[in-house]
Amino acid sequence: MIQIIKNMNEFRAFLKAAECKLVVIKFSAKWCGPCKRMCPLFQAMSLQYQNVMFADVDVDEAQELAQTCHIKTLPTFQMFKQAQKIFEMCGTDAKKLETKIRELM
Repeated sequence: MIQIIKNMNEFRAFLKAAECKLVVIKFSAKWCGPCKRMCPLFQAMSLQYQNVMFADVDVDEAQELAQTCHIKTLPTFQMFKQAQKIFEMCGTDAKKLETKIRELM
């Protein structure tokens, strides 16, 4: 399941709830073609890796959060453990994303 995060408070609460689990957050926008292509792949990963917490942030709806997380390219994927960012990837390389998830779980 993918959690929708709409603001900074929800972002902080999601990271806190994850405790020591890996968190993968996709920053995207409805108008972004590459983001749309990654949606079914991201959904499939969320079902496959049940011990990982997945979330989606629409940068148009959560502009402050996108700025705080220094999002400049879409889609951007950030991974966190214990509320600390440990990896960031921009673009649509699903194999690289999945490899990193497996490595960091």
